[in-house]
Amino acid sequence: MTTSVDTNDLDVELDQGRAMYALVEELYPICRSITGNGVRQTLEILSRQFPIDVHEVPSGTKVLDWTVPKEWNIRDAWVKDASGHRVIDFRESNLHVVNYSVPFHGRLSLEELRPHLYTLPDRPNLVPYRTSYYDERWGFCLSHQALEALSPGEYEVCVDSTLEPGALTYGEIVLPGASEDEILVSAHVCHPSLSDDNLSGLAVSIFLAKAFSRVRNRRYTLRFLYAPGTIGAITWLALNQERAKRIRHGVTLTCLGDTNPYTYKRTVFGNAEVDRVAAHVLQKSGAEHQLIDFFPYGYDERQYNSPGFRLAVGSLMRGRHGKFPEYHTSGDNLDFVAPDRIRTSFDICKRIIEVLDGNQTYRNLAPFGEPQLGKRGLYRAMGGTNVADLEMSMLWVLNLSDGSHSLLDIAERAGVDFRAVRAAADLLAANDLLVAV
Repeated sequence: MTTSVDTNDLDVELDQGRAMYALVEELYPICRSITGNGVRQTLEILSRQFPIDVHEVPSGTKVLDWTVPKEWNIRDAWVKDASGHRVIDFRESNLHVVNYSVPFHGRLSLEELRPHLYTLPDRPNLVPYRTSYYDERWGFCLSHQALEALSPGEYEVCVDSTLEPGALTYGEIVLPGASEDEILVSAHVCHPSLSDDNLSGLAVSIFLAKAFSRVRNRRYTLRFLYAPGTIGAITWLALNQERAKRIRHGVTLTCLGDTNPYTYKRTVFGNAEVDRVAAHVLQKSGAEHQLIDFFPYGYDERQYNSPGFRLAVGSLMRGRHGKFPEYHTSGDNLDFVAPDRIRTSFDICKRIIEVLDGNQTYRNLAPFGEPQLGKRGLYRAMGGTNVADLEMSMLWVLNLSDGSHSLLDIAERAGVDFRAVRAAADLLAANDLLVAV
């Protein structure tokens, strides 16, 4: 028997993948940092997809053990040789300037300039991404090949930037559900021209917000956070300590458009509901993947899982941070990500949220023996061994719905996709055979 594929569905998927990739393309040229107009411009572009509430937190604000830094903006930067040619040019790539470089203008010999130049000798054709958020200095990044091509002599150096009191900017979307308990989706918004880390995560997140805004009867409230890495998450937590207590599940999103297998990094708990859901969804998706334990480095999951908050927030990515050669280099460009891979990541993230939202616990209202499903139109004659997933799922749901097993428990025990168990529970509840606990 052959299975037909709805070409209209395939077209929709392709169109959505292309739309997310087009958003990555639009965001790619912007020079983002942990503060500044690049973040504001990025949030404004994302807001065209779905409205985002934007917040400004003044420089100098105490946020937990940190302080919101001065705001950094940059207009231009370059290194010119004796002939006036730009041998390093911010206009060519914003990675060429160490992010948060302080203003500087002067003439230096190559020997004086070298301590301010950063390369990757082991990847000589790539430009590294470097930052200096909390150490006021300036610098340039270039390929090691370009460094070796520089001739001795005098160079004119200019960093046309500002570092002055301003604000840290972050954005969020809140989609209210029946409960004030929340699912958090967090993506950092501070990296400059890096397509995978983390423009792919931003694109997936905003399209998830659009998709779930159309879902009726959401159980959980959904919160989508767009904040600069580390200091942004810390700022949000500092300003929302009571609200953070409502977060029951969460995931950080990054590096979702490359060719690497998926990696899900568990919460500090190791077996939180979101950990089990992510494992279930990835296994049923058929995608190559690995599950790794929490460690206190990486993205903002380490802030959410810190001892004072202990929020069950895992991290979903394809390539792991620092584990692929393009990571934090000019190799993470528009050719490094693709529409179909971003779309697949969107589907997996969407399924994770759907399972979290749909994972309820029920009690069987006809627990003595097996209720007659046929007279309710729920069951066909089952002679032989061809039992459909839905029908078998109904039997599993009835058997394990004693008020202590969730639908995810049942899906794991039965070895079936959560969707079949969820559909079975809906049918049984509609026929007064189940009640939610």
